Amino acid sequence: MSRFIQIVEVGPRDGLQNEKAVLEPAVRVDLVRRLEAAGARRIEAVSFVHPKYVPQMAGAEEVMAALPHAAGRSRIGLVLNGKGYDRALATGVDEVNVSVAATDGFGLKNQGLSVKDQLAMLGEIVARRHNAAASDGAPSLSAMISCVWGCPFEGEVSVDQVTDMVGALADLGVAEIGLADTIGAGDPWAVTRKVEAARKAAPDAVLRLHFHDTRNTGLANAYAGVEAGIDVLDASVGGIGGCPFAPGATGNIATEDLVYMLARSGFETGYDLDALIATARWIGEALGRPAPSALSRAGGFPRH
Repeated sequence: MSRFIQIVEVGPRDGLQNEKAVLEPAVRVDLVRRLEAAGARRIEAVSFVHPKYVPQMAGAEEVMAALPHAAGRSRIGLVLNGKGYDRALATGVDEVNVSVAATDGFGLKNQGLSVKDQLAMLGEIVARRHNAAASDGAPSLSAMISCVWGCPFEGEVSVDQVTDMVGALADLGVAEIGLADTIGAGDPWAVTRKVEAARKAAPDAVLRLHFHDTRNTGLANAYAGVEAGIDVLDASVGGIGGCPFAPGATGNIATEDLVYMLARSGFETGYDLDALIATARWIGEALGRPAPSALSRAGGFPRH
């Protein structure tokens, strides 16, 4: 059988959070449903952040209320702190993804917490989840480390900084640890080095990669990750998105571009490429600009 690569769709969250257009919750629900019809099974649907800072994510509770639990599908909520975790629990999300940063500079800018304080915050959430899981069940929990390949405020990020953070998350018992190239500064060789180091620091954790295409290295970095044995990658339909707290950070790698590359190489993803392309074009219209992905312009090959 062909190797399966799980693609976590982050368009409804990381894709929309840096766009100028602010879409109503009903439109964001429609996006999630279109993506699930195209094959997405894990979707970052919302983030529980203050709308003052990220107005594009206002109405997270309304989005989740319109997305009742569905077998075989997981809707993820991103949180930055304990207050966000409380909001996520109240909506019944399937998964919670906690964002932490590899550097003090980005952690302070993104959520007002140093690395040390972020780890303390995450430790409290992990403890709460452990206690809840023993009684009435709790959503699964993952953590995503921002700025693994470069920080907009501190510059280069060392392998040691990354492994220290990965090791700390593993010690807390986080089962899935994401490594994010928040500003698109990475290159394929650096991906290989840091993935290998992260695996040594957390041999029992699932590693997940999240790339941005700011400097046109996103797909090359995804390739390097797959070659290094990674089976879980994030992507955003249409290649939309970025980080409002990272100057110059542009879109994520496009889901349809990644699916095309993997499918042409013989990997399985479970996505319908034509449906993804149609969804990318649709969300571009909703945002008032063409989606930046290559396949939303060129289409797939061979043509049907």
